[in-house]
Amino acid sequence: MAAINPYLVFNGNCEEAFNFYKSVFGGEFPYIGRMKDAPSQEPLSESDGEKIMHVTLPISNGYVLMGSDTSEAHGLVTFGSNFSISINAESKEEATTLFDGLSAGGQVTMPLQDTFWGAYFGMFIDKFGIQWMVNHDTAEQAV
Repeated sequence: MAAINPYLVFNGNCEEAFNFYKSVFGGEFPYIGRMKDAPSQEPLSESDGEKIMHVTLPISNGYVLMGSDTSEAHGLVTFGSNFSISINAESKEEATTLFDGLSAGGQVTMPLQDTFWGAYFGMFIDKFGIQWMVNHDTAEQAV
């Protein structure tokens, strides 16, 4: 069965926010990656390169708080558009079923595809305006 977790997006202060959340919830970041660490077709400014591409913080009983910064190229996020619901599916088939079902009538912003970080991943906005991410970890050590 799929797990659902919140995914928060920040305007450059993701690391500060997640260090704060870590001070409250405790624990460690199993993964924290910067935008400069990702393969990119577009050159990044030095400030964008230091921004958080993805961070995870386990908070309790299998629940994970995840986040990233937006880049200059993608524009600033505003209150109400700064989060997504992230679904972690147990298989590619489950990911495809959930993605296709929930995105029906909505807008796909990133089709489901194999990614450099070892996942089958896609994003969309459903017909009600809610942002979703669907992920299935295909790498042996998932982030």
